[in-house]
Amino acid sequence: METMRTLEQCPALVLNADFRPLSYFPLSLWSWQEAVKAMFRDSVTVVSEYDRVVRSPSFEFKLPSVLVLKDYVPTARKPAFTRFNVFLRDEWHCQYCGSKEKTSELTFDHVIPKSRGGRTSWTNIVTACRTCNTHKGHKLPRECKMYPIEEPEQPTVYELQDKGRKFPPNFLHKSWGDFLYWDSELDSEEGGSGSVI
Repeated sequence: METMRTLEQCPALVLNADFRPLSYFPLSLWSWQEAVKAMFRDSVTVVSEYDRVVRSPSFEFKLPSVLVLKDYVPTARKPAFTRFNVFLRDEWHCQYCGSKEKTSELTFDHVIPKSRGGRTSWTNIVTACRTCNTHKGHKLPRECKMYPIEEPEQPTVYELQDKGRKFPPNFLHKSWGDFLYWDSELDSEEGGSGSVI
């Protein structure tokens, strides 16, 4: 029953002023404390609430489950080059054998090894399982006959967001459904227009 939720189980989904999540992965969530502070600063609009009520000597209100920022926050044009974003780009699959692994079991591989002049960049780093990374070592792809399944490239912010939708967090409140289209296809074969809602 929702009224039995602890306060820590009541994060608020934060939407930009255009009603899109600030980020999909990690999902833009605020703790209940951050959400309440934003409400009192009047920097957000509450769109949906939990049944969970909080009280103080002078206030009583339901905790927000969805908040919309009143001022639009521009999103980054290029994604940060981080371990997490490389794993997300490659969808946690080893780019040599294709196995899907847990984060703790994955490593990075320089397609062109650093010792051979390779750079640490979007276009030269791929996700690799430990076995493949060890087998490839400091060899060039042609020397060990190991080529990435997908040519490494810098993704756009939108591409990472699309991939992030496939990996929803363990907790999704029902009020978030209208704002997160995790598994839905927005391009219909009948429409064929490619437009999004």
